[in-house]
Amino acid sequence: MGAINLKPSVKTADDVDDASAETGVWRYAKADRASVIVDAEDYFALMQDAMLEARQRILLIGWDFDTRIHLEDGRRWWQKGRSSQHPSRLGSFILWLTRHRSGLEVRILKWSYGVLQFATRGSMAVDLIRWWRNKQIEFKFDTAHPVAASHHQKVVVIDDRFAVCGGIDMTTHRWDTRDHLEVDPRRKRPRGATYGPWHDATMMMDGPVAEALGDLSRDRWVRAGGEPLIKVKPQDESAWPKKLEAQFENVEIGIARTRGEYGDEPGIDEIADLFEKQILEAKHFIYAESQYFASRRIASAICKRLMQDDPPEVLIVHPQNADGFLEQQAMDHARAELVRTLGDQDPKNKFNLYVPFTGETPIYVHAKIMIVDDKILRIGSANMNNRSMGLDSECDVFIDCNRPANAHAAVGVARLRYSLLAEHCGLEEDEVPQLLARYGGMAAMIEHLGRDRTRTLRRFDLPELNSVQEAVAESGILDPEKPDDMFEPYAKGGLFRRNTLLGRARSRMMRRKK
Repeated sequence: MGAINLKPSVKTADDVDDASAETGVWRYAKADRASVIVDAEDYFALMQDAMLEARQRILLIGWDFDTRIHLEDGRRWWQKGRSSQHPSRLGSFILWLTRHRSGLEVRILKWSYGVLQFATRGSMAVDLIRWWRNKQIEFKFDTAHPVAASHHQKVVVIDDRFAVCGGIDMTTHRWDTRDHLEVDPRRKRPRGATYGPWHDATMMMDGPVAEALGDLSRDRWVRAGGEPLIKVKPQDESAWPKKLEAQFENVEIGIARTRGEYGDEPGIDEIADLFEKQILEAKHFIYAESQYFASRRIASAICKRLMQDDPPEVLIVHPQNADGFLEQQAMDHARAELVRTLGDQDPKNKFNLYVPFTGETPIYVHAKIMIVDDKILRIGSANMNNRSMGLDSECDVFIDCNRPANAHAAVGVARLRYSLLAEHCGLEEDEVPQLLARYGGMAAMIEHLGRDRTRTLRRFDLPELNSVQEAVAESGILDPEKPDDMFEPYAKGGLFRRNTLLGRARSRMMRRKK
């Protein structure tokens, strides 16, 4: 498939001028309401509620979809299999929805790697055959990306009035509650095997921001070979779930993207630029959750702030290990070398990485969140690794309370940080601000709480790597930042490039070791 399949009369999202855009930002758009949804128990149930309100089009853009998952509350589908009104299973629910909503279009776009998964997903192939016979449903695989890249955006747009952007895919191995029980029989794959605790997050929004994310999603649909989608007619009612309380109202949402250079289209590095800007402007603290910590550009920005006279506290919550052998070789080893280098440049001990545990079991962190000074909240699909900065397709959204229109949202941003820390530390949300004030910071609070709790954050133990592991980590060959990097991993110096702040910091550390 070619890089782009656009009719001459069709404008892509990149063609839309936006005078409000700035470095690291594609667009700003207003949200009438917005809420961060933590963990997939709530997300799956709320998404079913939202899709039930759809009248014209549901556009689902994701890294993965699995039609075998159930959307309803885990307790209900575990016991009964379906509600009395409609199916709970995603594949059957989509089909039911189109049969009961005359004129409703459902368009689903999934990364092309998923073709290989069908051999192990049995009934999903049957679902796609059933969908194929329904003219209201169209399912496509996205192959419009550089070699070794992935389509990683996770966006939902309903009727251009309601949208979702974040880190949760509608697929297996995602459902969990905020309790993250050490053993939970409801955490089951479609074939019955259980999996461990899983932490994730996304943001739901309605208002004009949904139309902006609709532009982005329609553009991606066409790039993947789909026919251009005509904008839906304006609608008074939003698909916002009735039982969802808005955490933010009347805020400007910023949108940032990553897209690798492909064909005649230049790369887009908005997400990396925005990370650098927001990290360098942090005054007091940075709280982040990420599946990986392996990005050269992010580590360099953190290094610069740590070396200044007034460094902020930086606390990153991430999984103990990456999920999968290759991911561990690429991400875990790079993380170790970056942490070792940053620790050497951190005289005030402001940089900390923690792993969440439930009992003695580590919780896998898939969320992609960053909160800066309780003034900036960003959430999306981009991890803190190289490929999310310049290779894969990504989309992040953020609320910047430094903008006058968003000043009122700072209280909600702070509450979200308290809520996340409470979840990870086994506390009540209203306990967190008092404990932070008492101990003077996030890491100090965590250390004073200790490990004698059911839910804990434990300091990341830095492993020693052998020479081969160090070489792979430093090359960046398994986590390329640009399409050409995987073919010439040493051409630009890899993770610790010469004549860069991070490279010089690494060199100083290595000289002292000799």
